[in-house]
Amino acid sequence: MSRNEVTVEATVDQVWDVLSDGWLYPLWVVGAARMREVDDHWPAVGARLHHSVGSFPVMLNDVTEVVAAEPMTRLVLRAQAWPIGAGEVTLTLEALGARTRIVMREQAVSGPGALAPKLLQDPVLAWRNTEALRRLSYLVEHRPQTDG
Repeated sequence: MSRNEVTVEATVDQVWDVLSDGWLYPLWVVGAARMREVDDHWPAVGARLHHSVGSFPVMLNDVTEVVAAEPMTRLVLRAQAWPIGAGEVTLTLEALGARTRIVMREQAVSGPGALAPKLLQDPVLAWRNTEALRRLSYLVEHRPQTDG
């Protein structure tokens, strides 16, 4: 299982706010190119993001589904990765005062990707998830705050 982490200059509430906005998914997830639809109950268990992967003109429709959710603490997603299968991604949030540690774990759980040896899977996932966390950090740290 690939594991990456980053500490952001934002509260857990601010991080969860970004994760709870499914329309922001392509801004931080490497490979997601556009959103087509976000289920109204995102990020509750069973909610799905309907997105596309790739780049024009070769884009494939995919979905990501919430497997488990503990608001402000943990979000587990099953991300389709057609044609290579699906991966399970766990994002864990830990409050560090006004900062937040985000830990991202991912592993292939079905399809040909799951058959690849861990020695081959982990470096690719680690590279991609390092970039995803870099993007998520930037988004969280630079998103305008509302007085809501």
